[in-house]
Amino acid sequence: MAIPAKIQNDIKQFQRLQQELSAVSQQRLQMDLKLRETKHTLEELKGLPEGTVVYRPIGGLLVKAKDRHEVEGMLTEDQETLEVRLKAIERQENGLKERYQTMQREITEALQSAQAASPERGAP
Repeated sequence: MAIPAKIQNDIKQFQRLQQELSAVSQQRLQMDLKLRETKHTLEELKGLPEGTVVYRPIGGLLVKAKDRHEVEGMLTEDQETLEVRLKAIERQENGLKERYQTMQREITEALQSAQAASPERGAP
């Protein structure tokens, strides 16, 4: 059975959507990992006694922070930013999943319709 051009085009769009969904899912996983890492670091930092020497990253360097509270503030800000970004990525991922499921259903139905409409090969 020859697949109609429109369905072939839809399948190509579906494949691009699969790739986009995969990339966004990977971004969400990375963002989630960074967020958990930041939360864990904040917990560890809060458990340190006052006056403990703490370093903060600047590019590829570690620089001595004024105090623990300076680093806590930075990490709290980072955590809030990551949470906002993660929610945005999750919304994007959910939208892509919905489109993916819709396209999958539409392509399946179109293929079934095309198959039913085409004459059987080898029929007498």
